[in-house]
Amino acid sequence: MRNKIALPRADVYLLGITIIWGSTFSVTKHALVDISPLMLQALRFALAALIVGIYTWKDVAATSWTSLRAGIVLGIFLGLGFAFQTLGLQSTSASKAGFLTGTLVIFTPILQLLIERRLPTIGNIIGVMLVAIGLFIFTSPAGESFNGGDFLVLLCAIVFAFYIVLLDVFTKKKFNREIVFYQFVVTSFIALVPLQFVDDQNSVYSTSVLLSIVYLALFASVIAIFVQSKYQRETTPTKAAVIFTMEPVLAAVIAFMFLHEKQSVTSVLGASIMLAGLFVSELLSVRGNAIDVKEY
Repeated sequence: MRNKIALPRADVYLLGITIIWGSTFSVTKHALVDISPLMLQALRFALAALIVGIYTWKDVAATSWTSLRAGIVLGIFLGLGFAFQTLGLQSTSASKAGFLTGTLVIFTPILQLLIERRLPTIGNIIGVMLVAIGLFIFTSPAGESFNGGDFLVLLCAIVFAFYIVLLDVFTKKKFNREIVFYQFVVTSFIALVPLQFVDDQNSVYSTSVLLSIVYLALFASVIAIFVQSKYQRETTPTKAAVIFTMEPVLAAVIAFMFLHEKQSVTSVLGASIMLAGLFVSELLSVRGNAIDVKEY
């Protein structure tokens, strides 16, 4: 007898884009040496909107008010989330920003209950609890102090939690590709509006900055948001948030490898507990669904 258990398709895809997102903290941190935060966001999502617009122009031309509204609302939350995150990265480390962004897993089940009236599963609840403990250990008083940049990234986590739940609301019945285009246009616009008032425009468009913009636009925006918008609807917001907690773990690993950001023993312990939360949530969900079990 052999039991074959396969992870749900949506979980595999969401985990895949989480790997991409895990690299963006170091890429963004590196780019911010030469370019201002809001300018980076504006250019990144303007390029992403152009790419998606070329791909979905027929859908955009025949769009409905429902898709336009969904794209605008999601774009507002996506834009604010990235603005808080990018601004926060100016005064906090890439690894710590990754972990603080991961706190969205705490807010998502609460918002899922309030907005969608849906209770998380037992596996999701246990996973969230473990992730929360891991995050507490990582940000304990024994670690780095909490500064203004950390606060902005924490706001980013709350906004992204709203985004995850609202994405489920707007795409549950059907995924319309043009909503990704509208999201990117709004996200770029959100960065452009305050650019003249709050942002330092002394940017240097070096080769590394341009490559960073292309990478963030193509992989971390176009591909990642398309996949999230299409496949998150096949799982729950809370489970998606638990999967996304792999992002800060990967961010810390990549920051250690390429930016030489050191990790303390408590950071490693916290990351390990967070990973345990992810695995518990996944394994309980897969076992509960009894996916692809065969006898030989």
